Amino acid sequence: MTAATTTATRPTKTYHDELAVIRAELDKCMKCGNCMAVCPVYGAEKKEAAVTRSKIAVAQAVLDGDLELDDPEVYEMAFNCLVCKSCMTNCPTKVNFDRIMLALRAALVRQNGLPWLKRMIFSTLKHPKLFDASMRLGAALQPLAFRSEQGGRAISPRSPFALAGGAIGFDADRRLPAPQVTPLREQVPEVVRVTNPVARAAFFTGDSLNYFYPDAGRDLIEVLTANNVEVHIPRGQNCCGVPVLVHGDVDTVRTLARNNIDAFEATGCDYLITGCGSCGGAWQHDYTELLASDPVYGPKAEKWAGRTYDISTFLTRIISLRPPRGRIDKVVTYHDSCHLKKSMGVAAEPREILRMIPGLSLREMSAPDSCCGSGGSYVLTHFQTASTIGRKKAENIERTGADTVSVGCPACMMQLLDNVHRFGAQQEVTHTISLLAESYRRERA
Repeated sequence: MTAATTTATRPTKTYHDELAVIRAELDKCMKCGNCMAVCPVYGAEKKEAAVTRSKIAVAQAVLDGDLELDDPEVYEMAFNCLVCKSCMTNCPTKVNFDRIMLALRAALVRQNGLPWLKRMIFSTLKHPKLFDASMRLGAALQPLAFRSEQGGRAISPRSPFALAGGAIGFDADRRLPAPQVTPLREQVPEVVRVTNPVARAAFFTGDSLNYFYPDAGRDLIEVLTANNVEVHIPRGQNCCGVPVLVHGDVDTVRTLARNNIDAFEATGCDYLITGCGSCGGAWQHDYTELLASDPVYGPKAEKWAGRTYDISTFLTRIISLRPPRGRIDKVVTYHDSCHLKKSMGVAAEPREILRMIPGLSLREMSAPDSCCGSGGSYVLTHFQTASTIGRKKAENIERTGADTVSVGCPACMMQLLDNVHRFGAQQEVTHTISLLAESYRRERA
């Protein structure tokens, strides 16, 4: 196929640009209700309006002209969803509900615009230096509103901020990761070289590992270099755009996607590694769909989609992982992050790594792939529902008797940190790759 033909056959509009594009997905829904059994929001609220089929009916009514996009109830139903993709795993007709939800939210934003706060935050994301400065300032000022917990690994709101923020979960019991004044990408060189590398991989840090969990980010780099992989960490990368995408701001996401593609094109690497399922899903799926009509960036997005791997998959499927020998005497349970499993298809690989670590005992919890209730900002906008979902997850964790929860997604780490404190046995919450890095370090001790 010639380049001219490829360009000519590219779609002019995606479901991100026009709600009517998802009509075929809407028509696939049989209204059978299988989604009710797995929808975490319905499980918490027990309301028909929370169920996937009801949201599909709303999207159909909007397309048919029976409901208006400026109807507040349409807005509430559209955003009362975690976009966790659980319903898609239980759907007999394979409705791609995530596309329906993203298309509806994008249509709402085109019609009504963004609320001022979202508009301000998302605009800042398009200017990485400004966003970075804002995050650094917030980290420097955090002692004014938050007190240190767990030896500096977490923070909790001070009064009176805790009283004012109680409605969205910023009460005195809230536990959050402490943002770092010096982010990960400023702590490490842009290229970490090894002798005779078996591969050259570019590391997409995302915002969470960069600003909140730099220790896990350094662990990931350490593991790669321990396996003789040269690591590139482009300074010019920015947010993956998923937090913006789920709020319907398609234009901003496209800007972020193009910038990220440019930054990683410059590395010349053969692989792109992520430590977050949402970031990895953006590179594997969202960028190709968002840029499908772009004759320049569309092919580049497709190329990088085929080169993107979660760190656990890269270690166990692409290179030959050096078995860890350092002993870690812990009982660990593993939480399947929604986007890591349901978007990237990663479930067996982290467990393989955990079982390789000497001394570590892996105990599966009930429903390990049930949503933790984070949904990025969902936990802020729908705290009570998110908290109900999180309580069930914390109880499942506690019943295992594990002292540590292993996770492959920083957003889930944030939610679990808070919920095991509120409802569980205050288990340690750690990224899977950090346990592997710890084992490697103990070899040298």
